[in-house]
Amino acid sequence: MPELPELEVVKEVLQRCVVGTQIARVEIVPPGGAIVIRDLTRGDFSAALTGATISVVARRGKFLVLSFPSLYLAINPKLTGRLQLAGRSDKRMAKTHLVLALSSGDELRYVDQKTMGQLYLTRDLNAAPDFAGLGPEPFDISRDEFRARLQKYRGEIKGILTRGDFIAGIGNAYADEILWHARLHPYRKRTQLTPEEIARLYEAMQRALRDAVEQVRAEMGEQIHLKPRDFLAVHMKTGEPCPRCGAPISLVGANQRITNFCRTCQPGGLIKGM
Repeated sequence: MPELPELEVVKEVLQRCVVGTQIARVEIVPPGGAIVIRDLTRGDFSAALTGATISVVARRGKFLVLSFPSLYLAINPKLTGRLQLAGRSDKRMAKTHLVLALSSGDELRYVDQKTMGQLYLTRDLNAAPDFAGLGPEPFDISRDEFRARLQKYRGEIKGILTRGDFIAGIGNAYADEILWHARLHPYRKRTQLTPEEIARLYEAMQRALRDAVEQVRAEMGEQIHLKPRDFLAVHMKTGEPCPRCGAPISLVGANQRITNFCRTCQPGGLIKGM
C-alpha cells in the first residue's frame, strides 16, 4: 500500500509536471475503470473532467487530491493502486483503469492490480469515505498533541499507528519502521507505554518518515508508479539481520497483515512467529 513517503513524492512530481495542464481526453478502461471510479457528483465523470485544468495537487493522509475549478478528484490507492505519468505512445501497464490525456502531451494513468482503490469525483472532499475523519499529518503534530491524542486509544501500538483517525498517512510498512526506530514491540499495549517510550515513539515517527521521503525522492525520480522500499530496515526483511543488532528479523502474520520486527531490539510479548 502506498503510504505517506511514496505519496508525498508522487505529489511533488505531479505538482511540477501536471499543475496548469488541461485534461484533453478522459478514457475509462473497462472493466476495472467502472469499479474504481466513484462519481459523487452524480454526473458524467468524463464530461466533467474533459477540458478541466488541474490547479492543485495535494496529499492528505493516504489520499492524493487533484483540484479543478469547483471539483476534486480524490484518489485512495489502497493496497495496489498506482499513478503513472507516461507519454501517449508508452505501452500501458496491465490493469490500467483510467487514462487522463493532458494538454502537455503526457498521460496520467491510474493502475491497480487488484482493483481495490477508489477515485472519487466530488465537489466536497469530506463526502469521500474516510476523508473527513482523518487525523493530523505526522509532520504537523507537536509532541504534546501526539501524547494527548494517544491517550484516547487502548489497543496495540502498531494498530493505533495505522489508524487514519489517529495520525494520517501511516500504514503497515511504515508502522513497522517507526516501531523499530523507537525500539518498541508492535504488540505492546498503549497503556503499557511509559512517558519516555511515548516521547521516543514520536521522535521515531518524525525521523523514519522524513528519512523515507528523502530516500523515496532519490530512488523514485519521476517514475511515480514505482514503490522503492529496499532501504527499509525491517519491513519485508524476514530472516535478514537487524541493521542495529544483527539478530534475524521476525515475522508475525495477524489480522491479514505482515508485521516485521526485531525480537532483540524490540522486546515485548510472547508471540509465535518466525
